[in-house]
Amino acid sequence: MENAAPPPAPSGSPSEDERQWAMFAHLSALLGGLLTGAVGGWGCFLGPLVIWLMKKDTMPFVDEQGKEALNFNITIAIAMVVLVVFSIVTLGIGALIAVPLMVIIGIGALVLIIMASIKAKDGISYRYPMTIRLIK
Repeated sequence: MENAAPPPAPSGSPSEDERQWAMFAHLSALLGGLLTGAVGGWGCFLGPLVIWLMKKDTMPFVDEQGKEALNFNITIAIAMVVLVVFSIVTLGIGALIAVPLMVIIGIGALVLIIMASIKAKDGISYRYPMTIRLIK
């Protein structure tokens, strides 16, 4: 018996491939954050950006979820950069406030990214809370 291609996804629901790439768009933020963690994790938007740019024209679900992941992680990067600048401008005294806030934001982002990844893998659109939507 020859290997048959998997049946196409029903109309309106993302294919398994789309769901997997959408999940990668969300999870790739963790890799970018880890690679730039020493400076506040500002690179968390790089993974979602690359995946979104690669797949936006061919996979509608990845286009939608990639933009969502990208917008959320740009928001996180902005928050982290602002906190680092705040610490520098206050000659380190602001770090007493900035460092705990960075930890709280980092843990919150981790939880939301994992939730979004699970939803994307299930083919459900996820919308991050408290996100500046720069990419439309």
